[in-house]
Amino acid sequence: MKILVSIVEDHEPLRQIMAEWIGQAPDMKLGRTYPDAESALADLPHHPADVVLMDINLPGQSGIECVGHLKPLLPATQFVMVTVYMDADRIFKALAAGATGYLLKRSSHTELLQAIREVAAGGSPMSRNIARLIVEKFHAVAPQAPDMERLSDRELDVLRLLARGQVYKEIATGLNLSFNTVHTLVRRIYEKLHVHTRRDAVARFHQAGQPQSLE
Repeated sequence: MKILVSIVEDHEPLRQIMAEWIGQAPDMKLGRTYPDAESALADLPHHPADVVLMDINLPGQSGIECVGHLKPLLPATQFVMVTVYMDADRIFKALAAGATGYLLKRSSHTELLQAIREVAAGGSPMSRNIARLIVEKFHAVAPQAPDMERLSDRELDVLRLLARGQVYKEIATGLNLSFNTVHTLVRRIYEKLHVHTRRDAVARFHQAGQPQSLE
């Protein structure tokens, strides 16, 4: 079965080029093409495609806004942004709106068709430079270690002893606490670190580079 592909692109020459590429691909079928978000919003819900190539910088409503409106109406349709922008914020907004892929307009004929095939098969195609930019942005904003500041001093003491391999009874004796109090503290640790097992909690502790000894 051929992949039905529609295009939302205001630059007519580029829209025609992409349409020709898709029309010539033996495993694809060209759907409807639109010069702006408004016409796509009015028509696409009635003529859904498997894949939609969406420009970001459209006249009037942006491509990101268009995807945000269309995705809930067309959950099975895969939206691939095709744009000149290598901007991490735009990329994240597009993905948050419901886009599944992000390609630069300078992508070659082969790259574009391969991206359509990939997204139709369940992948998330991105230009190489885009993928690298996302990784760099993620590294810049992602915490380097789990946030232990949410834990109280006593909870951190209990976690240190868990990391040493002590069982609840040993922790209770060492910290002069009841068994039930230790159990409650461990449950709070799990909640604050968003984990469900002792192993995961200890892994977070080691990732944070916490000292092994009690203060």
